[in-house]
Amino acid sequence: MNAATSGAGLLAFESGALCFDPARVLHPAQSLFDPGNPALKAAPVAVGGRQSAWFASGDFGSAVLRHYRRGGLAARVSRDRYLWTGASSTRSFAEFRILRLLHDRGLRVPAPLAGAYWKSGPFYRAAILIERIPGVRTLAEALEAPQAVAEAIFAMHEAGVWHADLNAYNILLDESNQAWLIDFDRARHGPVRAGHRQSNLLRLRRSMLKAAGERGLGCWEQIQRAYRQLSA
Repeated sequence: MNAATSGAGLLAFESGALCFDPARVLHPAQSLFDPGNPALKAAPVAVGGRQSAWFASGDFGSAVLRHYRRGGLAARVSRDRYLWTGASSTRSFAEFRILRLLHDRGLRVPAPLAGAYWKSGPFYRAAILIERIPGVRTLAEALEAPQAVAEAIFAMHEAGVWHADLNAYNILLDESNQAWLIDFDRARHGPVRAGHRQSNLLRLRRSMLKAAGERGLGCWEQIQRAYRQLSA
């Protein structure tokens, strides 16, 4: 089963499988994805996550556990079930793969620790465990470091990755004002053409305008200028 990238561990169980980083996750098990597991000391993430994300900790360090949930109209049909099209196409394994690719190339993204799916008939559920970045603020809160944000987005595009939801809450600034990109659910790896790049930037513009009004728009314009300079 080639669901995860080269070098990742794989553990199959009766209803599904999990992939993991063997250097960080020494005891892979389904319990890693159970927020009710006392060993994880899970606490709900207050902002975002659709009430399906938790801060967790263990021998793998500090992490964020996220169960995949649908939004919008699709959630009326099923909040957490997706059509099965193969292990490598599951939301968790695909995001694990993208994060591992970017992290191995030195980009500022959280390291993927483990991803899992549970299959039931023609559907599956999924969850992922990723590294927690300490001391960060969202771009929506900070409205700072436009050069660092532009460099992070440009580096992602140059690595061949298009972000499916590049918004002001999926860009984090650390204590050194370095920019980190998170939430690569539904991201795609392949040629990132001019139209794809622009769609990411315009999605970010809408998000920043909604989050911070004219101040957000002003910050986005600085990001866009810096991105254009990098592209020149």
